[in-house]
Amino acid sequence: MIRVLVVDDSLVMRKAISRIFEQADDTTVVDTATNGEAGVEKARRLEPDVVTMDVEMPKMNGIEAVRHIMEASPRPILMLSSLTEKGAEVTMKAMRAGAADFLSKGASSATLRANDVEEKLLDKVRALANSNARLFRGGGPSPAETASSTGSRETSSSPAPTSSGTDTATGGSYELAVIGVSTGGPMALQHVIPALPAAFPLPVAIVQHMPAQFTRSLADRLDSLSELAVAEAEDGMLLEPGRVVVAAGDRHLTVERRKGALTTRTPAEPAGDSHRPSVNVLFRSAVEACREDVLSLVMTGMGKDGLEGARRIQDDGGTVYVQDEDTSVVYGMPRAVAEAGLADATFPLDDLPDAMQKAAGAPARP
Repeated sequence: MIRVLVVDDSLVMRKAISRIFEQADDTTVVDTATNGEAGVEKARRLEPDVVTMDVEMPKMNGIEAVRHIMEASPRPILMLSSLTEKGAEVTMKAMRAGAADFLSKGASSATLRANDVEEKLLDKVRALANSNARLFRGGGPSPAETASSTGSRETSSSPAPTSSGTDTATGGSYELAVIGVSTGGPMALQHVIPALPAAFPLPVAIVQHMPAQFTRSLADRLDSLSELAVAEAEDGMLLEPGRVVVAAGDRHLTVERRKGALTTRTPAEPAGDSHRPSVNVLFRSAVEACREDVLSLVMTGMGKDGLEGARRIQDDGGTVYVQDEDTSVVYGMPRAVAEAGLADATFPLDDLPDAMQKAAGAPARP
């Protein structure tokens, strides 16, 4: 049984969220808290498997509560945020403080019953309850501490284990790097993108599963930390070395070739994919535009988005790297690719930037 602590200053929301967990067969609410201060104390005393955390609360807001919990009794925290621009900015701050994931709950309890929010809430809590607990038990710096405006970081000294595939990358043979990531992605991307130098020779396109209000905040944060220019994707952007684009929430990100140059498109279709933006859609378009000259990364996340796209990339002669289990918050998307035999190599999170630079023919950072 997954034990959940619900922290929210709204009585209506506390009851609505608690009802969702109590009606499910595999979750139960160990307690509720009306503000961040009480949430910190109850997280320490009750040791729940997952904490759901509101953002704006009296006495202590969600950001401060996340910081205190991660210091005193680290565990997976799911932020429940409003769908506003301010809510997006504050939620991203909570992610930098150590929250593992977030879900947009809307402005009322009725929103929880709409748009599959109840199902999404349960799916995320289940994934976090089964996530890599070691990553929430301290023992190392956070991404916000290791990433800097100069892109420096502490690099993992452990060797990069290879998968059943063989890393046959030839340095300098690629035209585009594409990344697919979901749960745990904001933290993971802060390890990777700021660690790439300004001279990184490939444009980078990223799909991170996020609602529309949050992807711009993510892109702005990565841009502030990176030597590369990072922006939310718009139609017609030129994909060139030095540029990173992040798919806009609720729009796909695709790549096409126009007059020899790679450019972005942000279509709403295909609507049938389980995610929008979809990793599969990005990966397939990358192959259509660049054939075998695609370097791809599948990173931490729940589900299997990216599996079919990775298959297409490998079938056409491109390269597929995956993040390893030990450093993935949720080893779902990378596992699906690795178990299908589609991973050319598997790397710990902190080794991915050097692997990308080696594959692209660029020297690793000293």
